[in-house]
Amino acid sequence: MSARPLPPAIICVGRNYADHASEMGGKPPERPVVFFKNPACITGASADIVLPAICSEGGPQVDYEGELAVVIGANARDVSVERALSFVAGYSVANDVSARWWQNHGAGGQFCRGKSFDTFCPLSEPVPASAVRDPQALIIHTRVNGETRQNASTSQMIFSVARLIADLSRGMTLLEGTVILTGSPAGVGHAMRPPSYLRAGDLVEIDIAGVGSLSNRVVDAA
Repeated sequence: MSARPLPPAIICVGRNYADHASEMGGKPPERPVVFFKNPACITGASADIVLPAICSEGGPQVDYEGELAVVIGANARDVSVERALSFVAGYSVANDVSARWWQNHGAGGQFCRGKSFDTFCPLSEPVPASAVRDPQALIIHTRVNGETRQNASTSQMIFSVARLIADLSRGMTLLEGTVILTGSPAGVGHAMRPPSYLRAGDLVEIDIAGVGSLSNRVVDAA
């Protein structure tokens, strides 16, 4: 992934699965919850997830979120739902790695900081859009050290891929190459009781049949 040019933007959608919204203590949103990740946080499908020293502030907090990623293939603005999928170049598997204390407390309530540390976006090489017959009929499967944590269908999205592209492009140009992370289903470590955050030595594996897979070891920063 490091050899590939970075996308102009990574636009993320939060709480796009009702069960995930519930486990995080919220209600299903009436409109997409949108935030950005720094494009420099992208790393490869088999690269390490590095826990930076800054994440020692606030205690254990680094979490995984398996997601379907969409790659925009042409500049898109004010796109209709009906035409939205024609602007998709490809699909990838993503892990929206999240430092929860920084996400919720350390940056004034803004998500971007806690979502954007280096290596916090493992991303598989995209498959062409033509290889995915229906982006709302895919299974996201996440394992941590071999234990299944997430196993859900993209059919459970509150806002479909087409709806997200149409909504995000209203009045705002989605530049060619933009990556959209479409949200994570239930099963994140933050919602477990007690919470189960990532530690050095853990292995996070995420796969979406027909799209790709990730296998990332968690390590402490040198």
